[in-house]
Amino acid sequence: MTTDDVYALMARSQELPYGEARTVLIEDALRRAEAAGDEVLAFHVRVRLTDAYRYGGEPVKAFATFSRTLADHDRDPARFDETHSLLWQMKAVVSSLTSFPEIPLDRAYAVLDDMERRYKAGGHSLQAVYHYRNVVARHIGDGSAHEWFVKWRAAERDELSDCEGCDPTGMARHLVEAGRHEEAFEIAAPVLSAQLSCNEQPQSIQTALLPVYLRMGRLEEAASAHRRAYRVHRARLADLGDIAEHLVFCAVTGNGARGLEILQRHLGWLDRAPSAHADMEFSAAAASLLRVVEAAGHGAATLRRPASDDRPAADVPLPELRAELAGRATALAARFDARNGTSHQGDLVRATLEAEPVVDFLPLAAHHRRPAPAPAPRGDSAPGDDLASVDDLGDLLDLVERRRGDGDLPGMLAAFRRFDAVAGTTEPTPLQKARRLDGRGVELAVEGDGEGAARCWEEASRLYAELGDETRRHRALGRLGAMRVDLGDEDGLEQVTASAEYLTAHPGEDGDATAALLRLATARLGLEQPAEALAALDRVDPDDAPDRAGELWFLQGRALLLTGDTDGAAAALRRSADTARVSGEPETVASPGLLLARILSRRETGPDEEALALLDEVVAVLPPSPMRAAAHCDRGLALLAADRPADAVADLAEAIAAWTAEGMHEQAVHLRVDLAAAYLAAGRHLEAAEAAEEALPGLDGDAARRCRLILAHAQKEMGEEDAAATFADLAEDAARDGRHDAVAHFLEEAGGVLTALDRDALAAARFAEAAEANEKAGDPYGVVRTRRRAAMCLLWSGDADEAVAVMDTARAALAGLPPDNEPARVWETALVSYDQARILAQAGRLPEAVAHASAAADGFTTLDETGAAEEATRLHDDLRSALN
Repeated sequence: MTTDDVYALMARSQELPYGEARTVLIEDALRRAEAAGDEVLAFHVRVRLTDAYRYGGEPVKAFATFSRTLADHDRDPARFDETHSLLWQMKAVVSSLTSFPEIPLDRAYAVLDDMERRYKAGGHSLQAVYHYRNVVARHIGDGSAHEWFVKWRAAERDELSDCEGCDPTGMARHLVEAGRHEEAFEIAAPVLSAQLSCNEQPQSIQTALLPVYLRMGRLEEAASAHRRAYRVHRARLADLGDIAEHLVFCAVTGNGARGLEILQRHLGWLDRAPSAHADMEFSAAAASLLRVVEAAGHGAATLRRPASDDRPAADVPLPELRAELAGRATALAARFDARNGTSHQGDLVRATLEAEPVVDFLPLAAHHRRPAPAPAPRGDSAPGDDLASVDDLGDLLDLVERRRGDGDLPGMLAAFRRFDAVAGTTEPTPLQKARRLDGRGVELAVEGDGEGAARCWEEASRLYAELGDETRRHRALGRLGAMRVDLGDEDGLEQVTASAEYLTAHPGEDGDATAALLRLATARLGLEQPAEALAALDRVDPDDAPDRAGELWFLQGRALLLTGDTDGAAAALRRSADTARVSGEPETVASPGLLLARILSRRETGPDEEALALLDEVVAVLPPSPMRAAAHCDRGLALLAADRPADAVADLAEAIAAWTAEGMHEQAVHLRVDLAAAYLAAGRHLEAAEAAEEALPGLDGDAARRCRLILAHAQKEMGEEDAAATFADLAEDAARDGRHDAVAHFLEEAGGVLTALDRDALAAARFAEAAEANEKAGDPYGVVRTRRRAAMCLLWSGDADEAVAVMDTARAALAGLPPDNEPARVWETALVSYDQARILAQAGRLPEAVAHASAAADGFTTLDETGAAEEATRLHDDLRSALN
């Protein structure tokens, strides 16, 4: 064992976020330091291990390492000299001691007294001491908490005070518990816009302010704080107590589905909760959420609980899990209260379990919306439609047909209701019974019951035949056949054709022939027979039903589009839309306008102003409906294609919300990917990531890969380390498909993310893998570039010798650059020379470094790259000065 091994392990640990992997490396480093007999080195490693235990979700282990390092320091302060770190860590120890009911409260008070003595002896402010006396007092519900709060606020801050984010967070929590929400906001507000780099910020202050925002009616800020803070907390076991606050937030804002998603993600963490207090808070919050979900009618659902020790994985019914977690929280609270001699923790748990909604529903994003409520029961008449005085069944049926012809669906249904009421006291004639059955088919078709409608029309056509009413029989047959075609029964076409042949041969005064031919054309289009559809449309007499000209041109446009004649289709659809506008019924422009806009948007040149104007018109005339959602979708996609992502967001969000409310989840899932792309292009990276993460579980294949790519770039822009893992996953997918160029690209992106986060050793490994992929892809420029970047990352990680070796391989790869692109070859060579000079300088090989810096300056100068040449010249001059 050597001390070099210890330093190497510690350096590697700095590359990792707090958590099990980092902790294991530091524990290994401590064992090696102890085995090497280096007490001072072991002391310094132990100090770092205390932080690893605390931030990695194992605070109970920090007690032992902290006690040992403090004892070593007291024994020989000059030799074990991390005084500031130890005084800083005392604060966390005090807070942690209250989180385990088996630890007597006297221990916390003893550490507080020792902390005060040491702070005074060192000439430090007692501001932090007052802060943590307040923490303990608040934990037990002691009235002295306010006195300590006043002293805390009044005392002068110094280098041992909590950071500029954590200190106001603690104050805000005190004020929230006291119900002083406005004051809490005033204290926290200045911090919210600050750039905070603490491990616990800004997510902690955002979480602390959740109840403040809600009580003050700042709902959009509440939603944003929840989304931003939880995004950080969700990866940290140590933050289980904070995650509990987000469960409560979901419970009191009508976001049961989001809460269940969070609970499912973290339920297994209870088996390794960082403390009993965090366990209690999470259990109570989860039980509160489950109570709300049950009350909403979802008590029959289950939640998957992962296996732990002897307990197998299982799907647990929500009521059972709620009762278990509520009991768990209550039992833990009783242990704390027994230790503390108060009922305060039990009171807090009971308040959480009984938490009432603060708002009925708070959308967490623009595209979040509750499912559409069930339609209200239909009355006997349409609003404002008084049919009570109409008692003649024949008159009522005539009224039904007039209203159906006028497109007055509510009025038609109201007339049917009145007919049924009158028919309860007056026996209908056989013809009236047949007409009512025919109308019942229309009702069922409107309600979406195609099979029921077909049965009604089949029986109605039989009754009409018995009565010898061939016109009405063929009308019913046409409807029957069209519905059969819609239901996938191609034999229905025979009935539609027979209806059209009869009604064109026996034209009436009601436009029967036109209606039958339009129905036939529609059926032909449903069977993808555009030529036959056009033939049927050619038979329409324009004078038979001129009011249906718009429908005629619309069907012709659809048919021409199926034949591939997009110009002809566009012309027909324009005529259909123009006819609709002239008719005085602007809503009828929606169908031709929407289809025409789609044709125009899919041209090689992309959507033009005509397409966008059509979509504006369609959205304006339609009431809320799936068709209006489709128009919002098309307009959003058109704006996105027109490089107007910020404008596209609103339409895409509206379409997703509408489809979700209508239960059209598949459409909503796929459109979320486009919304994520729009958010990303508009620079709204958090929204892009969340929209992509919402969509991913419902996707596979290319759609899933595109979604992950958007997510990776959003994570990258937010500086999230998860971006590196997402890019690496994309690289694995590409490798399975044999796409080595894509593998190289994604691995290089991952390396870039890690470099930006100072995870240089990990970045070097990714760049090295990218170089291998570039070799397989036959990209010599990529090989040079990624080897050079790997070498620089090795230098930054402290491994100068390996950096020298890898940079030599980058220089060797220059020989593989194509000879027919001299500027590119000179540029890559100059970059290698520049970075090689930097590496050799760090390795103490100054003469070689000077030569490479000179070569870099020459290369950049040859290309007229003035800025790069000046930078290389400065490096050359600095190295030459150092050499001399």
